[in-house]
Amino acid sequence: MIALVLPGVYAPQDDTELLAEALHEEAPPPGARVLDVGTGSGALALEAARRGAEVTAVDVSRRAVWTARLNAWMTRLPVRIRRGNLFTPVRDRTYDLILANPPYVPAPDAGRGPHGRARAWDAGRDGRLLLDRICRDAPALLRPGGVLLIVHSALSGSDRTLELLRAAGLKASVIRRRWIAFGPVLRSREDWLRRSGLLAPAEDREELVVIRAERPC
Repeated sequence: MIALVLPGVYAPQDDTELLAEALHEEAPPPGARVLDVGTGSGALALEAARRGAEVTAVDVSRRAVWTARLNAWMTRLPVRIRRGNLFTPVRDRTYDLILANPPYVPAPDAGRGPHGRARAWDAGRDGRLLLDRICRDAPALLRPGGVLLIVHSALSGSDRTLELLRAAGLKASVIRRRWIAFGPVLRSREDWLRRSGLLAPAEDREELVVIRAERPC
């Protein structure tokens, strides 16, 4: 999918693949304005650019921005890549499609926010540190008929995501689901997740969901 991932940058995994499938199904036409927020390596931004979309990618991590720029340069795909916190660099624009694969893994409260490499996956005790902000702020950046595609773990509350997006006036539903084996991060905090009631005693896989939310015309 991509050529390069610098150390400390989130590499494309099952959630990236699942969101890429939803992107292909959405099939934005050439010239569509697409925003990839939390772009990481730039994999999804490049997929959209291959379809002829006008793509902007944003990430708060300097290494992620460098990685995405290098991948865009190596693939010769035109992607605007900006460093910033979620939608801050693009608040003056609207989009036909917004892609979001934010950090969503519940994490024990260490008395401070995520830092270092963990910023790519840790998202507070309920996994919604950035999800709630995306649900709140993304609708205003969608053109009429525009679509938000967001992927996250069911551990961080897909019903809550649907509730917030519908409250913002969007038509929202789960369009893809996939069960996957626990990765290294979940395995490392499996006991805490069970003690917190986020994982059932016998649960040994994680469910990923893609939610599609459309702004009515």
